[in-house]
Amino acid sequence: MTDFVDGNALAGPLREIFAVELTAATGRCVSCGRVDTVASLHVYQQAPGAVARCSGCDAVVLRLVRGPDRAWLDLRGLVCLEIALPGTAAVR
Repeated sequence: MTDFVDGNALAGPLREIFAVELTAATGRCVSCGRVDTVASLHVYQQAPGAVARCSGCDAVVLRLVRGPDRAWLDLRGLVCLEIALPGTAAVR
């Protein structure tokens, strides 16, 4: 018996999450543990993409590279990313 389904089961939930404004989302830096909004990151655009660094310790937390028909998003510098969903009340 198989206890799992394939990644297509995430299509709906991921579409809901990534259809929102992410600059207000809060993330925790892997390096220093600082919790802050995406808007507070220091973004460097003098590369083939954007590199965002923690405003506390300067560690790379996010990389975004866009191509003509796709994008690559690397979030390995974040422990987690908290995203408020539209139409829901924030619960803390």
